Amino acid sequence: MTEPPQALPRLVPAMAWGFIIGSALFMLGVPLSSGTLPVTVSGWTFFTGSLFFTGAAWLQFVVARRELPADAVPAVRWNRWMRPRSTDWTAAAVQLAGTFAFNVTTLASVLALAGTADVSAERVWRPDAVGSVLFLMSSAIALAPEVRARRHTHVRSRSWSVAVITMLGSVLFGISAVGAFPEGDGVRNLAAANAGTVLGAACFLVAAALLLPPRRRT
Repeated sequence: MTEPPQALPRLVPAMAWGFIIGSALFMLGVPLSSGTLPVTVSGWTFFTGSLFFTGAAWLQFVVARRELPADAVPAVRWNRWMRPRSTDWTAAAVQLAGTFAFNVTTLASVLALAGTADVSAERVWRPDAVGSVLFLMSSAIALAPEVRARRHTHVRSRSWSVAVITMLGSVLFGISAVGAFPEGDGVRNLAAANAGTVLGAACFLVAAALLLPPRRRT
């Protein structure tokens, strides 16, 4: 069955706040990594932020199933979430996969920094690159009028801004991934990696804030 319509007003703000909190934690992780605190503090901050991203992306995925005809749900229960049903569904599914990649790369980074796992810099970086590419793909699909019409019915005047700012955030995350490519004992461009992370997360935060339903005047 599709998600009941009465649940959507609760899911949309929760989804937006998930992206807001996750973005804020990613922004916070960069200065923490440059301070006097143990490096694992910033690592856990990034990992926690990635979990909020995943939770919000899952809600986006659930919301993307709205307004689907009853006969669109396959009879086989385990397959009911696997078949694409709309452009919105595809964008949400790709985005969710990207957040899983960020879960992997941030956790691997923490384990490597803590010395609890022998994980090479290249293995930590690869899921980051995959997640960045998937975010770019999802954001590009989400620019489509069909997706914006389905996602932004409650904030139509902000629809284009939300989509463009999200796309910019994905581009900046991609720049961060390129800058974080392992070279020698460091990365290719630490400044680009940090700036891309902070600015990209700031874009996601703003886009999520714009997605919050407007308050009704009494």
